[in-house]
Amino acid sequence: MRKVVIYDFGSQYTQLIARRFRELGYYSEILPFNAPLPEDAGAVVLSGGPASVYDEGAPLPHPSVLGSGLPILGICYGLQVLTHLLGGKVAPSRRKEYGPAELSVVEEGHLFRGLPKRFRVWMSHGDRVERLPEGFRVLAETEGSPYAAIYHEGMRAFGVQFHPEVAHTEHGSDILRNFAEFSGLERAWTPENIVQTLKQRIRETVGEDRVLLALSGGVDSTVLGYLLKEAIPGQAVFVFVDTGLLRWGERERVRRLFPEAVIIDAKDRFLRALRGVVHPERKRKIIGHLFVDVFSEFARSLSPKPRFLAQGTLYPDVIESVSVVGPSATIKTHHNVGGLPEDLDFVLLEPFRYLFKDEVRAIGRVMGLPDEVINRHPFPGPGLAVRIVGEITEDRLERVRLADRIVEEEVRRAGLYERLWQAFAVLVPVRTVGVQGDFRTEGEVVAVRMVESSDGMTADWSRVPHEILARISERITGEVPGVNRVVYDITSKPPGTIEWE
Repeated sequence: MRKVVIYDFGSQYTQLIARRFRELGYYSEILPFNAPLPEDAGAVVLSGGPASVYDEGAPLPHPSVLGSGLPILGICYGLQVLTHLLGGKVAPSRRKEYGPAELSVVEEGHLFRGLPKRFRVWMSHGDRVERLPEGFRVLAETEGSPYAAIYHEGMRAFGVQFHPEVAHTEHGSDILRNFAEFSGLERAWTPENIVQTLKQRIRETVGEDRVLLALSGGVDSTVLGYLLKEAIPGQAVFVFVDTGLLRWGERERVRRLFPEAVIIDAKDRFLRALRGVVHPERKRKIIGHLFVDVFSEFARSLSPKPRFLAQGTLYPDVIESVSVVGPSATIKTHHNVGGLPEDLDFVLLEPFRYLFKDEVRAIGRVMGLPDEVINRHPFPGPGLAVRIVGEITEDRLERVRLADRIVEEEVRRAGLYERLWQAFAVLVPVRTVGVQGDFRTEGEVVAVRMVESSDGMTADWSRVPHEILARISERITGEVPGVNRVVYDITSKPPGTIEWE
C-alpha cells in the first residue's frame, strides 16, 4: 500500500494532516523534513512551520523529494519552500494573515474539484509568495494572498498558503481527498484492515514465543491485550500492578476484562514511598521508579521468561521522540513503562506505534470491545497522586477517588461523557469553613475539571449546564467525608495544563 509521506517542518498542525488523510482512508506517515523519500511513498506533503525560507539555515527538504516525480502538496511554509527552491520569490507580508480569510477559487485544477467558488479558510503566516516560479499558475487567492493556491501540471505540484487540515477551513478534508485521488492512492486504511494487518505482524514477529503485557486499565493497554488474545491465544502473560492510586473499581474492571491476569497488590509499597512527598515531579519519579521495581521483580520470577514486552506506544509518542528540525530539537523521549532496566532483556513489541488514539479506539470497536472501555477518558500515568495537591494519604486518596467517581457518574447520567475529553476531581489542600447540618465544619476543597479537546494538545473548559455542576457539588459535599466546598476550574490549555500537577 503506497502512502502519503508528510515532511514535518515544525508546524503545530502536522499531526492533524496525518490524521485527516487517515480519516479519509489513506495511510500516511510523518517524517523529519530532511529524511530521504521512502520507497513506498505515493504522494508527498510539505507541512507548515515557523521558519522563513530566506533565513540562513532555513529547513529544506531532502533532494530526493522534488526530483521524485510524485505528486506534491505544499502547505503554508511548504508552499513557500516549493516557490523558493523552484525560482520564485518569498518575502515578508505587508499585512500578516492570522485567522479566517475568504478564498476565491480561480481554477479548479483538481484540488478544488466539486467545491464552491468561495469559502472560508484558515491562515497563519507572516510571509507570502510574491512571484511564482516558472510553469506555475494560480488556482485561488485571498485578499492578502494573491497566490493562495498554485499548481504546476508537469511537476504535479500543488501549494496552498492556508491550512486545509484544520477544522476552521471549510472543505479542508475535500481538498485533501482531491489531492489523494489525484495521486492515485488506494483507500485501504480501514479499522478492519488495520486489525488483520496487526494480527498478521504480531504472529510473524512473535512466532511461538511468549509476550508480557502490563495492563493499566486504560484504552491502549486494554485494546492491545485483546489484540494479543486474538492474534496469539495462550502466549500472552498479563500483569496488573495495583498501586492504590487508581480510579474507583479499576482493579475489578481489569479482572473482569482479563480474568487470567496476574494482579500484584502493591498499594502499601506506594503509599509508604510517597509519605510526606508534596512536590509533583518528585511524586512522578517515585511512582515511576517503584513501578519499574515491582514490574521487574515479577518479570524475573517468570519461567520461562517471555521474550517480548508489549507496550501500547502510540504514534504521537514516536513522533515526539523524533527530532523535527534537527538533532537538538527532540521534544521528549518516550518510555511507556517508565524505563525498564536493560538486564530484563526483552524485545519490545509495539503494534500501535503508527496509530493515533482514535484509530486504537476504532479497532477496539471492530474487535467488539464495549463502548464503556473504548471511550474511557485518558488517565495520568501516576494516577490519583497528581490529582491530590500536597501530601498523599490513604484518607485523601479515598476522598478524591470517591469525588472522581461522582463526577463520572453525573457526567454519564447527563449524556456528556463522550463529548468531553476529560472530566475529573482534584483534591486541594485548602481548609475552608462550612456549615453541614447544624455544625460549623472545616474541610478540604474539591476542584472539578472538565475540558473539551480533539487531541489533548490544546483544550477548553467545558460550559456544562449549571444544574449538572450543582448536582455534582451537592453529591460531593454530601457523600465525601472531609470535603465542604466544590469549585469549577475554568482554565483553558494553554495557559494551564489539563491535569493540575
